[in-house]
Amino acid sequence: MKRAVFPGSFDPITLGHVDIIKRAIPLFDEIIIAIGINADKKYMFETEERKSFIEIAFKDEPKIKTGTYTGLTVDYCKKIDANFILRGLRNPADFEFEKAIAQTNRKLSGIETVFLLTSAETSYISSSIVRDILRNNGDVSVLVPTSVLK
Repeated sequence: MKRAVFPGSFDPITLGHVDIIKRAIPLFDEIIIAIGINADKKYMFETEERKSFIEIAFKDEPKIKTGTYTGLTVDYCKKIDANFILRGLRNPADFEFEKAIAQTNRKLSGIETVFLLTSAETSYISSSIVRDILRNNGDVSVLVPTSVLK
């Protein structure tokens, strides 16, 4: 089985994430959208809320599962028998950062990282931009799935 982990904080999930996930569905038998939990980080949304946003957004897609984890992504991948890590790239800076992580992960575990480029329509979207707009009572309806708006 080709199982991939798409790790992130998803605080909140955006249409950029959704785009990457939807385009990855034909590539894998199963994709686990894995919410990494970092005790030192302050999140806008609670873990269960973030998980719910994802589950509602992909309720009709049987290949999509959700999970949460702490620690190294490669350790989580080993625990759930995932052979791939899925990552989206928005720009050259993302590539350089993600390349170093991917090479380290492959060296530590043998797990391959698969990169998908974000579509032009969503490449500018980031969770931090969405959070900033939300903090200032702005409209994020064109940036996030409807599950986040409820």
